[in-house]
Amino acid sequence: MSRIGKQPIVIPAGVTVTVSGDNVVTVKGPKGQLQETIDRDITIDVQGTEVLIKRPTDQIRHRAMHGLYRALIANLVKGVTEGFKKELELVGVGYKAANTGNTLDLALGYSHNIIFELPSELKVTTVTEKGQNPKITIEGIDKQLLGQVAAKLRSLRKPEPYKGKGVKYAGEILRRKAGKAAGK
Repeated sequence: MSRIGKQPIVIPAGVTVTVSGDNVVTVKGPKGQLQETIDRDITIDVQGTEVLIKRPTDQIRHRAMHGLYRALIANLVKGVTEGFKKELELVGVGYKAANTGNTLDLALGYSHNIIFELPSELKVTTVTEKGQNPKITIEGIDKQLLGQVAAKLRSLRKPEPYKGKGVKYAGEILRRKAGKAAGK
């Protein structure tokens, strides 16, 4: 058995989990509703306040999906109750971030500002304090979408290894390199 797959998912109060005939799991909670399509071989049992995921055989494919779908459903439950949040930092002289609604205006050292439109499911805030790097906070209930958008923002100007300038996750530790060696 998969260590992760055999653990039951506890359903908090105010959350409903339903499984339709074509193996689509729908999770409704105080923050919204999420859906995930599950492989037809994996069975999902909703028993009271717990969700159990079972696999038919010990094939490698079934063992791999057992833990995967348990983790995905657990993320759906956590998303509709607490939600997810990612913070990005802009490190560099003149790097700025501002938002109007779900539109980000980023100044990342290129000749023109980058206008980035976020999906409507996510909420973005920007903070610029004197003496600190500008911060972008993205919040949402869909962990996969949130991570994908944060990775796209980071890819606009990845942190470089010499000075550390660029867009990085808050708390991310960068591998720094030494500069050019001094004259001979």
